[in-house]
Amino acid sequence: VQLQASGGGLVQPGGSLRLSCAASGFSLDYYPISWFRQAPGKEREGVSCISSNDGSAYYTDSVKGRFTVSRDRAKNTVYLQMNSLKPEDTAVYYCATDFEAPCSSSTLQYYYQWDYWGKGTPVTVSG
Repeated sequence: VQLQASGGGLVQPGGSLRLSCAASGFSLDYYPISWFRQAPGKEREGVSCISSNDGSAYYTDSVKGRFTVSRDRAKNTVYLQMNSLKPEDTAVYYCATDFEAPCSSSTLQYYYQWDYWGKGTPVTVSG
């Protein structure tokens, strides 16, 4: 099981970025993907997740209406489109999966419910 997050960078407030999470060793058709972020000195925070069966998604309140998670089954890749970025979105972003935990508002609250993690990609929002 491997996850590779990419797409982070430096962007001005109000700008956009699209993060990618490429999965290998398993199929997104069967397992959910979550996005977490961790800012310096803060705990890892759940941002969004997408279900394996119907593609339904959950978002933490602070990103609702600004972030959109999607998946490309053919590429076995999940995307996180981040618009209207704010300085408080600055963090290292990680994608994760688990073979038991579903994508839900509950599992998104607890990073330790997700067993497999990729290396993070840093996002800096600064003007």
